[in-house]
Amino acid sequence: MTLKRNIYLDMKTLEKAREILFTSFPLSSFLTKESVPVADAVGRVLAEAVFAKISSPPFHAAAMDGIAIKASDSFGAAENHPIEFISDKNAFYVNTGHVLPENTDAVIMIEYVNRKDDKRLEIESPAYPWQNIRKLGEDIVATELLFPVNHKVTPYCIGALLSAGITSVEVKKKPKGLIVPTGSELIDADSALSVGLKPGQLIESNSHVLAKLIESYGGAFERKGIIRDDIGQIEKIISDAAEDKNCNFILICGGSSAGSHDFSKASINNLGTILVHGVTIMPGKPVIIADVNGKPVFGVPGYPVSTIIAFEQFIGPMIAMMLGQSDKEKTTINVELTRKAASKLGIEEFLRVKLGKIGKRIVATSLPRGAGSITTITEADGIIRIPNHIEGLNAHEPVKAELLRPLASIENTIIATGSHDNTLDVLADLLKASGTGITLSSNHVGSMGGLMAIKKKVCHIAGSHLLDTEDGSYNISWIKKYLPGINIKLVNLVSREQGLIVKSGNPKNIRSLEDIAKDDIMFINRQAGSGTRILLDYRLKNYGIDPSKIKGYENEEFTHMSVAAAVLSGAADTGLGIHAAATALDLDFIPVVTEQYDLVIPKEHFKTEMIQKLLDIINTDTFKSRVRALGGYGTENTGKLINEIT
Repeated sequence: MTLKRNIYLDMKTLEKAREILFTSFPLSSFLTKESVPVADAVGRVLAEAVFAKISSPPFHAAAMDGIAIKASDSFGAAENHPIEFISDKNAFYVNTGHVLPENTDAVIMIEYVNRKDDKRLEIESPAYPWQNIRKLGEDIVATELLFPVNHKVTPYCIGALLSAGITSVEVKKKPKGLIVPTGSELIDADSALSVGLKPGQLIESNSHVLAKLIESYGGAFERKGIIRDDIGQIEKIISDAAEDKNCNFILICGGSSAGSHDFSKASINNLGTILVHGVTIMPGKPVIIADVNGKPVFGVPGYPVSTIIAFEQFIGPMIAMMLGQSDKEKTTINVELTRKAASKLGIEEFLRVKLGKIGKRIVATSLPRGAGSITTITEADGIIRIPNHIEGLNAHEPVKAELLRPLASIENTIIATGSHDNTLDVLADLLKASGTGITLSSNHVGSMGGLMAIKKKVCHIAGSHLLDTEDGSYNISWIKKYLPGINIKLVNLVSREQGLIVKSGNPKNIRSLEDIAKDDIMFINRQAGSGTRILLDYRLKNYGIDPSKIKGYENEEFTHMSVAAAVLSGAADTGLGIHAAATALDLDFIPVVTEQYDLVIPKEHFKTEMIQKLLDIINTDTFKSRVRALGGYGTENTGKLINEIT
């Protein structure tokens, strides 16, 4: 077979692609109906209007415990002129919900009735007709409309339906999608755990994400097992599904991009009509929308974030239209970007951001923009949509963000910016477990980046381990230099071992920092401005080593775990990082220095409830013991106020 690359010859804007999808199929008439018991109807959409069979209440009923009387018999009653009634003659004891006795039209609450003896009763204030009575049909009148067609049944509706004598309802069948994961490189998670991942293999997860997204929109799904890159097999699955009356749409996962082994386009094109291939959005550009035998067929991009964006912009809204529902309403708020976000002209970008409240502002920090990183969605608090007619957004520019978390949760988030440390994950976990509703959101930009974030007032705290090469102290001189006039509380989080992370068994026999300049050593560095990078450069200067002589010096990572992962994968032989990162990935570690890692906290935030709760947790034995268990940490000064700098 001659393998050809797909080329996006006629990409559509998001607006145009959605218009094509929604006008190419009679979506509102796709579904048949079925009868379900009322108790099972929650979340379903009515296919027919529902009318009451009986009234509720079906009789005049007492609304209070007391005595039922004829209201006119009580007229003239007063404290100085009580009126007497005789039980079971012109006054009748009733409980809430009881049928109103004949020839009565009012209920006197029991606490306003004076008992003179077993038969004689007395009241001191008059009643008016229908007082404390629920009239027949007060809530529901037989034959009235309860719910119209396309109404989505809620738990509250169940009570109304049953009260009106309705025991079953006609609902629209759930739109059913066939999900077909494709790719010879894919393996399911269970197999990966039992037999291990081979080089080039990836765990397939997109089909499971799509399945639950379909359910969240009120649909149903069938998921095929992983299909290898075989155009004939893919075509047969699509063809069979297109003929299946129980299948309403088809999702082919992967294979929609421009690679030579991306077969979705060819398979779909051989069976039907491609309406859209390529949309001017990022992530999600390679999406395919097609018509096969009158059914919508989608080529869903393989990158996880692209999969989600494609679903939420096309497939989810399509399911909603099939059910006669509006698309999910998104809550938007005004936010302020902490740094510039450049974007491509002509492409609408869905920028994933972390959010937090600093003073009266909600600030947004962009997450990595790669479509292959699922954590850029799981860690995101919101999405900023950058229009296709501009080349990005400026720092501190007010923009709209679509919320992925409740606003109250965002307002209770501590934003930590600066140096990466594994203990921040422990702190975040314990804070979440505290039940206070306060969360910790970390953004790893290096120690200097953290100080600059404090200066720009876009974070609550900053993690820092900046070495003063003159006196060997940490952080204080840097704070005084770069944060003049800002009152800072410096709190120690941990002491930690920094050193060289090497492969298990240390195959290159690396013994000290001087060895990283050897010709056969590939190094992985930390980014400029990080405390680790400053430490490295200081030590290299002392050794008289020219950084340009170090292979890989220019290759940078932003976290200690990323450095460790680079060593584990073989991309590097060694890198400078913390002991805990090496321990986490079963790598060896060569100590270089024990350093001080502190939290830089502006005084304006220090006394807030959120920061005080954070400090309380830092000072617990639970936090300290979990930190020590990571390896390479000391907690002798953990939680102590090291200095106050003005």
